[in-house]
Amino acid sequence: MTKEELIKMLNQALGLEHAARIQYLAHAEQVNGLNAEPIIARLKEIAEDEKKHEEMFREMIGSYLDGVPSMGMAETHPAKTVKEILEVNLKDEKHAVDVYTGIMKKIMEMKDELKYEYLQLEHKIRHIIMDEQEHISELKLLLGL
Repeated sequence: MTKEELIKMLNQALGLEHAARIQYLAHAEQVNGLNAEPIIARLKEIAEDEKKHEEMFREMIGSYLDGVPSMGMAETHPAKTVKEILEVNLKDEKHAVDVYTGIMKKIMEMKDELKYEYLQLEHKIRHIIMDEQEHISELKLLLGL
């Protein structure tokens, strides 16, 4: 594993976060009906978390690994009903946790190579994974799962 491969993985994650933020904000505008306000508020709150994750990924790529952060965005997933919105975002959050867990494993494997960056990278990716797991819990609660 090289730093370039890790940067590529982190840029993929950055694209996922960018798409997630845009998707949550767009979906928040579609919610209406009974109990809409707390759902809209939660979606916008999660979008803010995704924005922070974007910033953390950019910092990992640029400041710690001397890479160039991507300006790309992963695929977004439209939904119509509140249930569909929550389900599609739950699926995307689970995908993000899987991708980021893989990145964390790579960072841990590269511990010796990243001896001056390792703890910061490991801490940041762990923090992001924990946030995404919290999002999963919140979305499951809203879905009644």
